[in-house]
Amino acid sequence: MRVIKGVAAIIWLLGNAAMVWIPLAFWLIQTTWSTGEKLSALRKRMDLIIWWWSANNARLIRLFNLTEVTVNWHDKDAVSLDEWYLVISNHQSWTDIILLQCHLYPALPPLKFFTKEQLIWVPFIGLAMKALGFPYVKRATKEQIKANPSLRTADRDNTLLACERFKSHPTSVLNFVEGTRRTEEKWRRQKSDFKYLLRPKVGGLDYVLEGLDDHLSSLVDVTIIYPKGVPTFWEFLQGKCPQVKMDIKPRSIPTAIRGEVAQNRRSELAQWIKSIWVEKDVQVSNAMKTS
Repeated sequence: MRVIKGVAAIIWLLGNAAMVWIPLAFWLIQTTWSTGEKLSALRKRMDLIIWWWSANNARLIRLFNLTEVTVNWHDKDAVSLDEWYLVISNHQSWTDIILLQCHLYPALPPLKFFTKEQLIWVPFIGLAMKALGFPYVKRATKEQIKANPSLRTADRDNTLLACERFKSHPTSVLNFVEGTRRTEEKWRRQKSDFKYLLRPKVGGLDYVLEGLDDHLSSLVDVTIIYPKGVPTFWEFLQGKCPQVKMDIKPRSIPTAIRGEVAQNRRSELAQWIKSIWVEKDVQVSNAMKTS
């Protein structure tokens, strides 16, 4: 029965993604001749597709009884649909993405996240994210950068370009600051300072601060905990993840890291994020002890 549930859930997800293309393709064609305020208004309308997408995926979780999610929102009244937000989260499974989209909706503006360039080839979903302006990042090796020096600044250039588009209307930008999903193997190889987290990397955050600083209202810090073990995405779709805990906390962005050319911004940002990671690791540890 669980396999049948998983297959049905995949069909739902693919169908949901395919349906997205009905309005998206129509609006995408219009962007080829729209300019100025008309283009900004059109892109804002296109972003509503992310909400529709998220709402249908939330329906999937409820109807298929995939998991029980407990959400603890701190100062929920402090966020608004009329502001811009930088969102960070720990990262353990592809499941994190669907949970974040479903449970930050509709409190925050449409959520966009950094994604690997290879995901553009995922049927329906990859091209939809590209059309909606999700920032794509490359994983270039030292050899590739040596052969093509422009790759050194590719991620920064792509992020700043995406941020220019985000400025036209309120947007939430998600960054998994660990840079990859946390697994036991990656944790051991990295020799992480944290028990349940990988070391945070702030390069992507720094680029977003550079591109959106004047627009950002605050940072929204999300902690995702799987008390009964981290599921693969396939296990989640089969209903093998009985419980998820999410802690969502808006945080003021320190003055020291604000400003397009803030002096020593990256080192100040690294210290701030590390302090958040220390707190997050304790929070996950305590939750795992009581599960």
